[in-house]
Amino acid sequence: MPTPFEISDRFTESWADAMPIAATGYGIAGRDHLCTDYSPNAHAARADLYRLTRDNLAPHLEGVDPVQVFAARVLSGWLDEKIGQFDSAKWRHDLNHIDSPFQSMRDVFDVMPKATAGDWEAINARLEGFGAMLEGYRECLQSGVAGGDTVALRQAESVLDQVEAVASERSRFSTFPAQAAAAGSDEVRVRRAVDSVRAGCADFGTWLRENYLPAARPEDAVGREAYLHAVDEHLGMPLDPDETYEWGWGEVHRIRSEMAETAAEIDPDRSIGEVIELLETDPARSAATRQEFVEFVSEIQARAIAQLSGPHFDVPGELEVVTVNIAPPGGSLGAWYMSPAEDFSRPGSIWYAPGSRERLPYWQEVSTAYHEGFPGHHLQVGTAVLQREKLSRFHRTVIWYPGSGEGWALYAERLMDELGFFEKPEYRLGLLASQLFRSVRVVVDIGCQLGLPIPHHAPLHPDEAWSYERAVDYMIEVGLQARDVSESEVKRYLGWIGQAISYKVGEREILAMRERAGRDGDFDMRDFHRRILEAGAIRLDHLWQVMA
Repeated sequence: MPTPFEISDRFTESWADAMPIAATGYGIAGRDHLCTDYSPNAHAARADLYRLTRDNLAPHLEGVDPVQVFAARVLSGWLDEKIGQFDSAKWRHDLNHIDSPFQSMRDVFDVMPKATAGDWEAINARLEGFGAMLEGYRECLQSGVAGGDTVALRQAESVLDQVEAVASERSRFSTFPAQAAAAGSDEVRVRRAVDSVRAGCADFGTWLRENYLPAARPEDAVGREAYLHAVDEHLGMPLDPDETYEWGWGEVHRIRSEMAETAAEIDPDRSIGEVIELLETDPARSAATRQEFVEFVSEIQARAIAQLSGPHFDVPGELEVVTVNIAPPGGSLGAWYMSPAEDFSRPGSIWYAPGSRERLPYWQEVSTAYHEGFPGHHLQVGTAVLQREKLSRFHRTVIWYPGSGEGWALYAERLMDELGFFEKPEYRLGLLASQLFRSVRVVVDIGCQLGLPIPHHAPLHPDEAWSYERAVDYMIEVGLQARDVSESEVKRYLGWIGQAISYKVGEREILAMRERAGRDGDFDMRDFHRRILEAGAIRLDHLWQVMA
């Protein structure tokens, strides 16, 4: 009988064959020239693969080898969720502002190498198959339209804007022919392939506008039952949304008070808003160019790795490199991390999408760098990838739950404050702004999706009902984000259901784990961090079991 590790190895290969776009994103080699089939039949075939693999793992859920049992339980839990998503026909309405198939097929090109003619052969093959991917995806969405199973109009309009951006003259692929020529590839072939992508997106956009938008539901909220189901997929633990909503408001008030104290350290004669205006506009406190910004973040990462390696974390050589990149235009705004290749031939990378801004203020970016890079996502993801003796292959390369993943990254920001790495008060104000931003996410996300009232003690719109416009107001006035970022964020929360709360809720759980471990008397912080990191970004209920 094969072991869970052996089952995982075989499943990883089969899954990557069926999901080559995702395989590239996760750094699983050998399929960069292939396209994913997003049609209903392909979803059914993948569900069959998941059921078969789950059945093969069933005899191993109990046993004498804790490593193999853990592997079986983690992978089985992931498979259960994917089977449930198929059975609930998520594939018929998988359309949202930030995390749906269109973004996957578009964004995968960002992480594909472009240095050689061979690299461009793979890119070309995918560009030429882009239309077929869109057609399979359209079949799924058409099934949803026919069955009255569609997403909110706001989500459909956002994706339409993104599709039309790829189809336009400003397409993010418009630079590919010149890049291909510089690498010694066939510029004419690449240009034809890019033209075919733009034409396919134009057709898909027309279909969305004429067929999907009229069928999209007008309301944004999904309601309590759907919300709690989605929350479990992101957190991997039960949640009391009403308690969490109240706790989120408490965090909003606490952090705003602490921000006032920190702002006074920068200029006691200015309000928080006036201090932030200073930090946003002072040329001495910002990067004049995007390259200067990349260098600033790269230096932060290099310094953190050098100073924390050894005393606080085990940092293998593979994790001493993390690249910093500016994302192509046309996508959602923000910052994110991309995992390294399985063999580290592609290092981990931080990506920024600053929108139309050229001058980029520094004050919030120190905490963001620690969150997305080291010791946040880069250390956690990279450590898991290296655990070949402790974690199954699929676990260490693919499985990711935002509750423990984003929770660790937000915890990492707090940890860097505890270790004294926010050496300027404006950088610590940025940390607090990050914490406040994630707290506002909690109340906006739960409040909007469950239709809860804004409490009378709230700083804006007290005793009113949540709406998209009021949520945007909160992200601007309380979350301290620019309007374009705020609008993008709220669309994200309304479409990527339940994901937004994973940061603060996950951090709360990790802090609770640390508090409990500290009560044992012989607490070793370095060992506590090692155990969390070596477990990977698993369900929070599984992580509690590991840490117990």
